[in-house]
Amino acid sequence: MTFAGLDPMVERVLDLAGVLVFALSGAQLGAQKRFDTVGIAALATATALGGGMTRDVLLGDTPPAALRDQMFLIVPLVATAMVLVGHRAVERISRPVLVFDAMGLGLFCVVGTAKALDHGLGAVPAVLLGVITAVGGGVIRDTLARDVPWVFRPDSTLYAIPATLGAVAVVVLWPNDALNATSAAVVVAAVFGIRVLSARFGWKAPTARG
Repeated sequence: MTFAGLDPMVERVLDLAGVLVFALSGAQLGAQKRFDTVGIAALATATALGGGMTRDVLLGDTPPAALRDQMFLIVPLVATAMVLVGHRAVERISRPVLVFDAMGLGLFCVVGTAKALDHGLGAVPAVLLGVITAVGGGVIRDTLARDVPWVFRPDSTLYAIPATLGAVAVVVLWPNDALNATSAAVVVAAVFGIRVLSARFGWKAPTARG
């Protein structure tokens, strides 16, 4: 999916940057769990590509885009090497990684929703696929690491909710051809802002009473 007015090269760089950040989070968790090199690489790849590949399979867009462009497979390996060589250094840049992770969340939910709409899906399934694109890799990562997925934990700050709001915004903009480079950037910025503020102030989703 390409947005009108957005340089395809810029879009590709942003996409790969999001893949790198998500891959770093997966590789870092593998290192903390004391996995070997294979385990760290597996978590990095699953985190970075799991959401997008799940979306593409559900859309029937096969082979998934991540398998048609080898750079999307190389980036998680780069993240794995970074963690293997500088595990402590990666830990110390947790705040910058949080910022880029929030950027990736916004970008992936917008791109995922737009691709679903471009394939003719309705509003609700398009929102679902947008959220899967944004958070699916993290769910797969935590499941492989035998943890409760971050988005399901009662102590986690807002993550899936900002992605859902971003996906809904794309659905609203789509029918009137209002989704372009500028409006997409606004949606990404809004998702980014909500995610960062929730991490800063500890905003959490409500839980069942009692």
